[in-house]
Amino acid sequence: MFKSGRYSGLLRPISYGIDLLFIHFFAFEFFGQPFPYFNYVIYLTIAWLLLSTRSGFYEIYRFTHLSKIMSLIGKQGIVFVLIVFSFFGFYNELPTSASTIFKYIFLVMLCVTFMKLSVFFLLKKYRLHLGGNVRKVVIIGLNQKTELLRKFFTDNPVYGYKLYKTFDLKGPNKVTIEECMDYIMKENIDEVYSSVAEIGNKDLIKLIDFVDNNLKILKFLPDNKEIYSKKLDFSYYGVLPILSMRKIPIDEPFNKFLKRSFDIVLSLLIIVGILSWLTPLLGLLIKLESKGPVFFKQKRNGLDYKEFYCYKFRSMIPNPMAHLHQIRKGDERVTKVGRIIRKTSIDELPQFINVLKGEMSVVGPRPHMVSHTHMYAERIDKFMVRHFIKPGITGLAQVSGFRGEVEDDNHIINRVKFDIFYLENWSLFLDIKIVFQTIFNAIRGEEKAY
Repeated sequence: MFKSGRYSGLLRPISYGIDLLFIHFFAFEFFGQPFPYFNYVIYLTIAWLLLSTRSGFYEIYRFTHLSKIMSLIGKQGIVFVLIVFSFFGFYNELPTSASTIFKYIFLVMLCVTFMKLSVFFLLKKYRLHLGGNVRKVVIIGLNQKTELLRKFFTDNPVYGYKLYKTFDLKGPNKVTIEECMDYIMKENIDEVYSSVAEIGNKDLIKLIDFVDNNLKILKFLPDNKEIYSKKLDFSYYGVLPILSMRKIPIDEPFNKFLKRSFDIVLSLLIIVGILSWLTPLLGLLIKLESKGPVFFKQKRNGLDYKEFYCYKFRSMIPNPMAHLHQIRKGDERVTKVGRIIRKTSIDELPQFINVLKGEMSVVGPRPHMVSHTHMYAERIDKFMVRHFIKPGITGLAQVSGFRGEVEDDNHIINRVKFDIFYLENWSLFLDIKIVFQTIFNAIRGEEKAY
């Protein structure tokens, strides 16, 4: 908990205490008498501690991104709703209304969020302006990646890392691993960052033994080998350590439940609130301009490469080559109504039916035509990784500038990179952020929306 005179080890138990204080204080204020307050305190304390430990709600570090914190808060809020209502479900004779319980939950989570973000940002200011909560670090190995790490430490003082030295083990000014260890002890260094590519096996064993015996933290920078660039998942089969190529957060049951719930709620809102009245109006305009169906359906590849029919409002004159050729700028097949609905992305709204059916998600990799999927799978490295999760109406690649017509291989390569990043770093907060960015882009208008 405590290293080099730092007291940051106290932050986590203090955070537990403050959050529980909010929970119990507002419970006393909201629920009054008669109320089994003692039972509530015991139940909520145990449930909050156990579930917080399971969800990692308090596992926030100096390098944790704000989106990760917001995602944790969102998950914890859902968990808190469940445990509070389970208590009142057991004590169903209590004269407490659902609205009072929701007000209580909202106020507690508001205070918890305020405290969590306040501590997070105040620590950044404390490190930046007062030089506190600092960790002394060294880097072992000199190459392009260690240079990037050195630049990160020097350019981002808010994270509280103070770089003392970078050691070169192979160049003209090379030093031995023993000299590195002597310097680490002399300067009382807290964390050691070593390049995997720059250190040999013998020196690596010496370094690991040294940090273990002297209570130092050792972290590694991956080299240029392909496997080290992955987000590896480490687990045990008995006592045998196993590395998996990647961990997909959406595969976890609770995350799967969160994402599916988000999809169902949003798709129902769109279908009932918009499509119910927009479809007959838009259908009439589409029919008046050209013969053919109101909806256009096309086979796409989804989860696990399975084919499904993706729905859209028809924006083109019916043609037999629609399943082979993607739209281009100034495409003569697009109708007048089609240009408007494509520019505003209204043509995509029927895909919420696909979402409700479970074939798609609101956010995910955009599905391609079957013929294009086969083509890209052969030409583009890692293209098939996108099919580990459901395709989406919108996605991280689309809000990052890679939507619409695929002009060259570089465009689809960048799409794949964003899609893989999304599936390896999914959070509910990221989904919400992408949805709002999509709405903003649709209102503003996009150059490639044609």
